[in-house]
Amino acid sequence: MGFTNFNRTHYLLAGLVCGFVLSYYSPQDYAELVTECPEATEHSNKLLALEHGGEFEPQLNLEQKPMIAKKPVKNIVRPRYYYTELGIREKLFVGVLTAEENVESLATAINRTTAHLVNKMKFFINADNVKSNFRLKNIVGFTDTRDNLRPFHMLKYLADNYLDEYDYFLLLTDTTYVNARTLRSQLEHLSVTMDVYMGTLGDGSGGSDGGGARDDRQYCDLHAGIVLSSGVIRKIRANLDWCVRNCASNNHNINIGKCVTYSTKIKACQSSWQGIDVASYRLSNYKIYRDFSLIAKEPAFNGAATVYPVTSADDFYLLHAYFSRVHLERNSQVKRELQNEAMQISNDTLLNDILEVRWPLGVPKPNPPESRHDVVPWMALNTTHSLMWNSEVNVHRLSAVDEEDIRNVLNKTIMEATRNDPNVEYRSVHSAYKRFDAVRGMDYRLMLNFYDRKAKRMTLKSFEVIKPISLIEIVPSPYVTESTRVAILLPTFEHQIQESEQFLEAYEKTCMDNQDNTFLMLIFFYGADTPNKGDDDVFLPLKNIALALTEKLKQDGSRVAWVSIRLPAEVSSKFDENYRYHSSVYGPYAKMSFVAVDLALRKIGLESLVMVCSNGASFRPDFLNRVRMNTIQGFQVFSPIGFMMYPCEWTGLCKPCDNCDVGQGSGYFDRVNYDVVSFYSNDYVAARKQLETVLPIVRSDRDILNLLMNDSDTHGADGGPISTILDLFARGDSKIHVLRAVEPNLRFGRGISNYLANDTNGERFAKLHCVEEDRERCIRIASKKQIGDVFVQNTKQYENREAV
Repeated sequence: MGFTNFNRTHYLLAGLVCGFVLSYYSPQDYAELVTECPEATEHSNKLLALEHGGEFEPQLNLEQKPMIAKKPVKNIVRPRYYYTELGIREKLFVGVLTAEENVESLATAINRTTAHLVNKMKFFINADNVKSNFRLKNIVGFTDTRDNLRPFHMLKYLADNYLDEYDYFLLLTDTTYVNARTLRSQLEHLSVTMDVYMGTLGDGSGGSDGGGARDDRQYCDLHAGIVLSSGVIRKIRANLDWCVRNCASNNHNINIGKCVTYSTKIKACQSSWQGIDVASYRLSNYKIYRDFSLIAKEPAFNGAATVYPVTSADDFYLLHAYFSRVHLERNSQVKRELQNEAMQISNDTLLNDILEVRWPLGVPKPNPPESRHDVVPWMALNTTHSLMWNSEVNVHRLSAVDEEDIRNVLNKTIMEATRNDPNVEYRSVHSAYKRFDAVRGMDYRLMLNFYDRKAKRMTLKSFEVIKPISLIEIVPSPYVTESTRVAILLPTFEHQIQESEQFLEAYEKTCMDNQDNTFLMLIFFYGADTPNKGDDDVFLPLKNIALALTEKLKQDGSRVAWVSIRLPAEVSSKFDENYRYHSSVYGPYAKMSFVAVDLALRKIGLESLVMVCSNGASFRPDFLNRVRMNTIQGFQVFSPIGFMMYPCEWTGLCKPCDNCDVGQGSGYFDRVNYDVVSFYSNDYVAARKQLETVLPIVRSDRDILNLLMNDSDTHGADGGPISTILDLFARGDSKIHVLRAVEPNLRFGRGISNYLANDTNGERFAKLHCVEEDRERCIRIASKKQIGDVFVQNTKQYENREAV
């Protein structure tokens, strides 16, 4: 027994020693094992996974494997608009089959009564001998004059151009009046995923289909209007060849019906679908002008989506007037019911403010201002003038539009007052205020004097009127980018050389060093006797700088050029120091901007984006991007309102800072400065040619005097004078839109600062005089508050000295 125990102890000790020895000499890392025995790697993986339970780390074998994808990854091109990517479509397209002789009568009547109530409308005619001077522009002509194929040409046109843009297509003839409001409301309740072939069944008067098989009683009548969904149009396009080969009849109802039946397996016309009945009304023996009172009593007529046949344009207008009145009365009734329900919703248990029930219903309340700068002010006015129009003008004459607007509001208010109290009689306006809120609309507060005939005394009544914003439209605008090259024109007179040198220095840092896509052209105005060659050239420093910049950065494509203009003796007399007061670089000769552009465009081209700039201006790179985005060829010109900086170094009333944000203490937005304007060359040339008789084009230096001397005849279409490039587009016959907006990153004031820098005592400045008629165009050197503070401070000092 003792021997046995000794053996077991021996075995235990021997096992411990052997385990220690084996663990000491075994590899500590699997990588060491792989290095010693690479041929056993695969077997070792299996052993380690089974014995040690460790996580398996896969190793990729990339030998003889391609490192590049066989097919390159295609870039995803997203559409421009969200609704295209999301598949959002408009509701209704109307296609009308008409004839050339009916374009000016029936087709025009349909267009005037229906086009503004549907999303799109087109008229389809034969184009064998079509006049090109139709006033109706939405016409499509087919060269194939076979009458039985006209519907299929129309269907092919719709499928190729508008299939993915509209849910439903209404096909009809030019003798069908469409009650568009009723039809649209009915189609809103139909599912767009189902195939729809709806209308009024034919009456069998069209005869058979040519094979003697059947008449048109199971097909929709084209004269009553046929509604097809986009899914049906898509299936018809796939089977259009079969439809054309099998259109043996001259009856459009049968041809369209057979094509729909073959393509969609819809056996017959659907007069009702998903509980919606698109009804039509047939005028049998009625004369609308004579029997309209009888027709209007029929429920079928009042609920019809289409009325046919209508053979006179006057009948279209009569039907449209009637159905418009019916819809207006119906909407007014619904509106009154909703208003009553809304006003009674609280049942006197909750305040209307808690329920957000306020007058007028449906109009949002004004947004609370975040700061005092966001408060929308009320403007005092009367029937002819507005008071405190802005910070610079106390009394301003109302424009013709505003004057008519206040007159209409006043008349409507007087009618409402006399309706509520017949005993009062309007006498005069006590006070009136208006305010425009971009969220709410135009608000008016009127205090009117009335004479109370019953009480025999004057009484004052107050009214609140609102013109809410109703239909909001997105104005279509052409597509523009920020990569367009901008040609900057910089007019320079002989006394503005220092300002132009500073402009070139800033231009190099802002545009040329950043490789902005710009081109600068200097325009030098020489006097009649000023030398322009050799060392005596007054603009020689600027020309040397331009050559140096072009040579320095020519590899980047940046270039500075110049053009020289010789002024006539009549306008090149000695410079008047009083012109320093003008905010414009042209002084009183505003038409010199036309001279600069007319002669410079010959070296730029007619497809360029041009910005006429001021040598007293400075800007940041993002300003040029706004010029590119806001200047649209054939559509819009841009005239920014720059910020005029006060000469803080000279006055000491403010801190000079070129990169600080705009503020009342550092300057003001100069509304009367039109020096900076951007446009496309061809738009400018077209506008100039339209007014060439009153504003002669300058083709050479000899034409300058002819332009400047005809001030009496230079007036636009509205009778206003044309003295700047902005007036050319705003007051001329051009259809180009003018955008005028404040631009904080466009700064003026360099000219007056340079002039005052050499006048520390103000002796030269004291001699300057601003002409009264040009007072609003004169530069201000400080704000009213700053001048007032100086005046009060000096007054106190003067009083203290007198007291002493």
